[in-house]
Amino acid sequence: MQKQETMHHHASTNHYLSWPKKPIIYQINTWVWLDSLSRTYNWPVTLENLPNKIYDELASYHVDAIWLMGVWHRSPAARQSALKYANQYKPALPDLTYEDIIGSPYAVGSYQVDEHLGGRYGLAVFRERLRERGMHLILDFVPNHVATDHAWVKVHPDYMLLGTPKDLEKRSDDFFAAHDITGKSLVVAHGRDPNFPGWIDTAQVNAFNPGARRAALHTLLDIAAQCDGVRCDMAMLMLNEIFNRTWGGYAGATPATEYWEDIIPRVKEAFPNFLFIGEVYWDMEARMHTVGFDYCYDKRLYDRLRDGKIGETRTHLHAPISFQNKLVRFIENHDEHRAADTFGIERQQAAAVLICTLPGATLLHDGQFSGRRVKLPVQIGRQPFEPPNETLKAFYARLMLEMRDPIYQQGTWRMFGVEPGQPNGTHHNLIAYGWQSPDDYRLIVVNLSGTQSQGHVQLGAWPEIGDYDWHLHDVPRGDRYLRHGELMENHGLYVDLRPYQSHIFHFERA
Repeated sequence: MQKQETMHHHASTNHYLSWPKKPIIYQINTWVWLDSLSRTYNWPVTLENLPNKIYDELASYHVDAIWLMGVWHRSPAARQSALKYANQYKPALPDLTYEDIIGSPYAVGSYQVDEHLGGRYGLAVFRERLRERGMHLILDFVPNHVATDHAWVKVHPDYMLLGTPKDLEKRSDDFFAAHDITGKSLVVAHGRDPNFPGWIDTAQVNAFNPGARRAALHTLLDIAAQCDGVRCDMAMLMLNEIFNRTWGGYAGATPATEYWEDIIPRVKEAFPNFLFIGEVYWDMEARMHTVGFDYCYDKRLYDRLRDGKIGETRTHLHAPISFQNKLVRFIENHDEHRAADTFGIERQQAAAVLICTLPGATLLHDGQFSGRRVKLPVQIGRQPFEPPNETLKAFYARLMLEMRDPIYQQGTWRMFGVEPGQPNGTHHNLIAYGWQSPDDYRLIVVNLSGTQSQGHVQLGAWPEIGDYDWHLHDVPRGDRYLRHGELMENHGLYVDLRPYQSHIFHFERA
């Protein structure tokens, strides 16, 4: 009885922790994280019995939310499917055993918290412990597909995208054979996006079916009673235009309304502070904002940073602030390669300063701070040992502490031009912008190149700068400089940055 009462208490507290304007989100691969902790503590650690020390460690990161990736019940069929690909997982985990293969968290068997992780009650305990430390909880929602053995396939085949025996014969990558609850044969599509063959461990939901939309709403209302926001997998696949492109004549008539417009307002009616974050690609972020998403992935920024396209990165940051405020910036997550692998240690630090200090949400990934390099397949539940990079950890500790300053939530953001500092053209390698509140300034300058670069940052438009002399305290390094305001206003602030070095200048009146 005690557990039941606590459950109601957790569900009813949804209203009292409001989201900051610029949330910093920390993603954890739940199964892998609990497995690592269980090995460290030598007992089965679940969401229900996590030691207080672990919550304090999460709080020490100074993040606003924990995204627990992969809490829903693992599908037995998805695990069977994953077992066939054991050899593909071995490069990431050379001593892989069959026990390590757990199946994909994106082939959801049912939206119940997996008992292996602590079940619904364990999640409620975890959420309450986060709240006590001022942190929100984010979970997954996968709108496009479910596992091939999800109950809907048997009980509600009308929710699924159905084909014919001919499809099974001609498009075996995209369709599979199943049975409904009466034993009647079905041909069901695998979940897919229009550019790739089907995901073989999934069954495609028919986004146009009114019953499927109602069931998704019902599922999301239950999820929203257990957390503060959802990260919606491949959210743009549910748009009418995209779904039509993917499935054409299979889906039936195009509805008058969009899938998300039928769902998001109703969830927010019941849970006003609930956040919708969309995994979105193909430059569809603005479109997804219009159907109700609070934030969408900024994959374009990630690609430009990864590919070293500095000019395109600068152009990207000239987008309207109202748009930028609703983007999620990242340099790694479970879909992308590890930042330490893609960028290296030095270059990662420049990119990290950028994604943390720009407008919009920031997504950070468990293992990013310590420099993990192995991209773990989502189908396995254990990670290899990798020694932490202490230099990188110390860098992130300073950066995350800086991000707690209210200026990033309440200040006004603006880009600055950079004029040549030397006749070598290296000023093009520098990106400069700042935050201003009534009595505070931050100037961020990042050298995104492997070349030492100089420039004059044009601060002219900042009021008050020319009226005083200033101490410039460089947060990443701890250095202090004295600069004349009038000189900065008229000629700009001269900076000389080593490869991949950054300044985060805190202005204090001299």
